[in-house]
Amino acid sequence: MIYGNINNPHFEQQAAMLPKPLADVLRYLKTADLENHPAGKFPMALDGVEMILQVMDLTTSPREKVYPEVHRKYIDVQYCVCGGTEKAGYYDDLGQYAIRSDDLDNEKDIRFYENDPDTFENTVYLTPGTYAIYMPWDIHVPGLHPDGAASSYRKIVMKVPVAACL
Repeated sequence: MIYGNINNPHFEQQAAMLPKPLADVLRYLKTADLENHPAGKFPMALDGVEMILQVMDLTTSPREKVYPEVHRKYIDVQYCVCGGTEKAGYYDDLGQYAIRSDDLDNEKDIRFYENDPDTFENTVYLTPGTYAIYMPWDIHVPGLHPDGAASSYRKIVMKVPVAACL
């Protein structure tokens, strides 16, 4: 998992250290007017790499209502555009977690795991300008209440093909 902020004074150095498709996504997030972009799911290409742009207006949920997820074909770049704060949990996919539903082998590219109270989750907070990049081995639990209270925010998820970064 990679975490950062597009307003960091070292942003260009950080972006330059990533595979080009991920750096292109971060630069797009920094320059695009996503606050005024219509909500929805949009196919797009950056420098010839086909990816998916999802623009969502969301409200956070309590932890017990959100299931951990993972993707294998796409890297998730999740970005908070404006509004409140999202808390997100994440941990390594070590292969021992109970599967709730599995759609990895189709267009959805998502597997949900059962909640396990014994699993230690690291946490990050997405505030406007921050991003989290979840790799195929990063189980993540997005959209959580930041401090026990609901928070409304606009979030972008860019789905970047893993194959484009290899």
